[in-house]
Amino acid sequence: MKKYRWGELPEAVREGIRERVGAIAECEEVEAGQSSNFTAVVHRDGAAPLFVKGVEGISPPMRWLRNEAGVGELTSGIAPAVHFSADIEDWLVVGFEYVRGRRAQLAPGSSDLALVATALDRIGRLQAPGLRALEQRWQPTWWDRLGQERPEVVGRWNLDELVAWERKVPALVAGNSLLHTDLHPDQFLIADDGEIRVIDWGWPARGAAWVDPAFLVIRLIDAGHPADEAETWARQNTRWAEAGDEAITAFAVYVAGLWSYKAATTARLARIARDYLGRRLPARE
Repeated sequence: MKKYRWGELPEAVREGIRERVGAIAECEEVEAGQSSNFTAVVHRDGAAPLFVKGVEGISPPMRWLRNEAGVGELTSGIAPAVHFSADIEDWLVVGFEYVRGRRAQLAPGSSDLALVATALDRIGRLQAPGLRALEQRWQPTWWDRLGQERPEVVGRWNLDELVAWERKVPALVAGNSLLHTDLHPDQFLIADDGEIRVIDWGWPARGAAWVDPAFLVIRLIDAGHPADEAETWARQNTRWAEAGDEAITAFAVYVAGLWSYKAATTARLARIARDYLGRRLPARE
């Protein structure tokens, strides 16, 4: 995705931001964030700074940013507040409360785990009847596709059994709780005052409150927790235990299929790109 600095933005976009934020003392570009064409901390004269994101052109990233702006009322006090959202020519620009802080640490023994559990509980207690249901978004497709396109990924598992588990998922994840659906350590921002914020709400949904904690179990394992200890933490500190064994197994099957298919697709495109590079720039002997 092309990245723009402040001076490279179309004048109409810069003027539109100025109209909404007031006099700008400094625009501090931020490199983080791969789904926006422009990200910056806008320091304002006589007012608190704002974190501004911008996306150019109709695309999935624009839809994700619009989702993030739209869920602001539901996530009050949990996510950074939305100060403005504006369509300017072919850009969507959103200004958020700027929260200075650090990403959460999920390693065993981290003091951040208690803050993360609190955030998960606050999210799970919110109802989101107006959001798209996760059961509509999560339709069983991935293992069927992997079986046809990348059977080696299926490996030792029985494909029919995986597909059967996957078909159970929509009913099991149904609910009315607010879900983030993309939680990982970088999405938890611990502010200087010790408060925790959850950021990047590009894929919100409504569903069962145990779904976000189930995602976090996988992230805890990635951070060094043995699987049984990660599940124990989730059972004791979140609404993960509301799911039951059948739901957790179905979730694990679905997410493994989803992530495996995306990884396989990316690997295939990477191989094609390398082959094309070899045509354009033959490797030296």
